Amino acid sequence: MLTSNRKRQTPMLVWVGLFLMMITLSVIVSVSNGQADISFWDVGRILVNKMSQGTIGEIKDLPVSSVNIIWFIRMPRILLAIFVGLGLALCGTVMQAVVQNPLADPYILGISSGSSLGATFAILIGFGSGSFLSQFGIGLGAFAGAMIATLSVLMLSNIGGRMTSVKLILSGSVISSLFGSVSNLIVYLAGNSEGIKTIQFWLMGSLASATWSKLGMLIVPVLLVFGFFLTQSRLLNVMLLGDEAAVTLGVSLSRYRRLYMAMTSLTTGLIVANSGMIGFVGLIVPHIVRGLFGSDHKVTLPLTAVCGALFMIWADLISRILIHNVELPIGIITAMIGAPLFIYIIIKKGYSFGG
Repeated sequence: MLTSNRKRQTPMLVWVGLFLMMITLSVIVSVSNGQADISFWDVGRILVNKMSQGTIGEIKDLPVSSVNIIWFIRMPRILLAIFVGLGLALCGTVMQAVVQNPLADPYILGISSGSSLGATFAILIGFGSGSFLSQFGIGLGAFAGAMIATLSVLMLSNIGGRMTSVKLILSGSVISSLFGSVSNLIVYLAGNSEGIKTIQFWLMGSLASATWSKLGMLIVPVLLVFGFFLTQSRLLNVMLLGDEAAVTLGVSLSRYRRLYMAMTSLTTGLIVANSGMIGFVGLIVPHIVRGLFGSDHKVTLPLTAVCGALFMIWADLISRILIHNVELPIGIITAMIGAPLFIYIIIKKGYSFGG
């Protein structure tokens, strides 16, 4: 029995290892490229020196500007990209299982719009400046907005009878439009030019504000949520079978749905607080992974996480180098990639979980 389990696990572990190697190589490529190109050799020297706290290698002969660009600007940004991609892809996978719909993700269900509204409100009432309030206040606002959006979607989709996948998607679209309109109204009435500029960050998505001091506020919760959902693969698989099948297995899914939606809302709120609204990652990455590796969450959860991280590294790199001396909002890049695939998913007949 143990031998059989190991045989089933080996391919997944091999793929995870392969994707982790690809992530490592992508980090080196990404950190070396930008408006200021720095050689792979110099990047390696800087990273080894900094990671060893100066005990290995010597970088005094390198320009201070290059060292600062690599260690204080690009590395925090790339690490933020990794965990934003991991978190959004994870949330998309879980939400698709919870609502039994492969088109669900935090963006489509309105959770990202709720987070953006909460962050917008926090910024314009004065949480956009100050070391503590800027990190805690905006994050709290984004989380509160995500939770309000989640509860609104669940309540609306339960009106008039049992919640269905179609009603949930339509409710998410309505809530997303409503919260987006309220955000625009707040901006229009604000009369705060500095706050309005900051809000543009949330509306289009960016990783430019990444710093070492802020990373822990995102990395630790995302890893904890990721670890939790790795233990929930069996229940997520049961959710794909539907409520009637779950009852025959002696599992009541209602309380797990609420728990999972709350945890994905928390994760989405934290991500939006750090990176703004970045759409389609939670849709396209789970879709691709599920199509290639099947629908067993024991396999798809870890693979989706590493693929989401890999996707965001390259999306961030493209946003920085696509146009010379111009940094595009990363939300534009993910939408340009995700929208055509989203259209493909809609028009493809017979799509279901499992590819």
